[in-house]
Amino acid sequence: MQQDKLKKNHANYSPLTPIVFIEKAANVFPDRLSIIHEEKHFTWEQTFTRCKHLANSLSQKLAMGDVVGFIASNTPELYEAHFGVPMAGMILNAINYRLDARTIAYIIDHSDIKLLFVDTEFLGAGKEAVSLSKKKPDIIIIKDEQTFTFEASYDQMDYEEFLGSHDLDFDHYKPLDEWENLSINYTSGTTGNPKGVVYHHRGAYLNAMGNVLEWDMKMHPTYLWTLPMFHCNGWCFPWTIAMRAGTNICLRKVTGENIYEKISSHGVEYLCGAPTVLSFIINTNAAHIKELNSRVKLMTAAAPPPAKILEEIEKVGFDVTHVYGLTEVYGPAVICKWKDEWDNLAASEKANLKSRQGVSYLVQEDLKVINSETGKEVECNGIELGEVLLRGNITMKGYLKDEESTRKAFQDGWFRTGDLGVIYEDGYIQLKDRAKDIIISGGENISSIEIENCIFRIEGVIACAVIAKPDEKWGETPCAFIEAKAGVSITEDQVLKFCKENLANFKVPRAVIFRELPKTSTGKIQKAELRKLLS
Repeated sequence: MQQDKLKKNHANYSPLTPIVFIEKAANVFPDRLSIIHEEKHFTWEQTFTRCKHLANSLSQKLAMGDVVGFIASNTPELYEAHFGVPMAGMILNAINYRLDARTIAYIIDHSDIKLLFVDTEFLGAGKEAVSLSKKKPDIIIIKDEQTFTFEASYDQMDYEEFLGSHDLDFDHYKPLDEWENLSINYTSGTTGNPKGVVYHHRGAYLNAMGNVLEWDMKMHPTYLWTLPMFHCNGWCFPWTIAMRAGTNICLRKVTGENIYEKISSHGVEYLCGAPTVLSFIINTNAAHIKELNSRVKLMTAAAPPPAKILEEIEKVGFDVTHVYGLTEVYGPAVICKWKDEWDNLAASEKANLKSRQGVSYLVQEDLKVINSETGKEVECNGIELGEVLLRGNITMKGYLKDEESTRKAFQDGWFRTGDLGVIYEDGYIQLKDRAKDIIISGGENISSIEIENCIFRIEGVIACAVIAKPDEKWGETPCAFIEAKAGVSITEDQVLKFCKENLANFKVPRAVIFRELPKTSTGKIQKAELRKLLS
């Protein structure tokens, strides 16, 4: 058979793009609810129409390939941007609204944002960022009068006016090449300026599908937005929910009380979040806890969740799926796939297994753990420590305008995560630390995560971070920062005694500090800020 004569054509090949998900949802399920935001309700037909309005209005003002910025909460407007912007042939840059104005100004200039949509809650920072930037993009206001009011006058056009400013008589764009840029997501930038991670249409399509397959997500799910959409494009879930024609429940402020209220009032079945969100749920005031009609599926990632937290959240009615990933791999790329033979284990044993990161997503080709010094794969014994490497279709194109960082990230056909972990006999990995967070004390490598997991077992601990403290004799020793539940008294002696009973002596913290821990908007504890306290 002469295969070279069989060519791609419009009948047998279409570039993959998540735009098709909303087209199908609107065509097949036009009357099903797509978005609920307080008193606002939209159907899939309405949401698709609004996305086309957005795309048309953008195409009248900007050129294809331009970058469109959004500083917004989890409201309908940011959801619509995930379809409307690429439907105009443009690139979405959803910006972390907790960043300072100077960092936002850097992102505006670095990504060359041509138009910036800003929620009124963040208008002050948005306007200051534009004033500091060189590009000076126009601002479109997003007014969310249901949950936030901004008592000030402004001259900018608002989002609804922008949608209605042009006719709908046009054919929205779909990529000619699935490698075309879809979005830019900026890393948190713990040192220096954040890096712009570039996603393509193919990766977003595949990871949206991967979320469905790995989570066994049914048709028409009710999904609560506890995960910021600006974070890895909400782990690709804006596109995932459209693919399943589900209902997005918007949530501006994430608290345990608000989560329980939305679950109760809307029958929420799925939600995502960092371990901090799990902590919010577990520590909700008893007066605000509502009985769940059925178990709720919760996908968690970011910082590795302590086994104790996983055990507690299961008790109150949530079935947890643990995933792992980075901005560079579209969010989740590794999952702790559950095995039937684990069902009959004790709760603590199941939690320990679930705290492992697991194996690669079906839509990600592979992972491995290598010894950073030799470059060889580590033994599958759960002991030998190495760096986690990933590769496949849900790995970023690279860092925007940063060839050197891209080259360092991609070596020998693999993406280097910078995360250290072990691999077990069954192929499941477990993270032990970031390379930069490992504590080297007297020549011994100490996992901060291992110490944190130990301390989390102390009643009343709601957050913990262990970092290296400089030491004249040992070079470094572990220092534990602990945030306790309100009204609970925990002493340093109590912590040290518990650690001595459960850890090797050289791993026991030499100092314990009680305080509220600084966190990113996605729930990660900012260890860099804690290090400043010890410098």
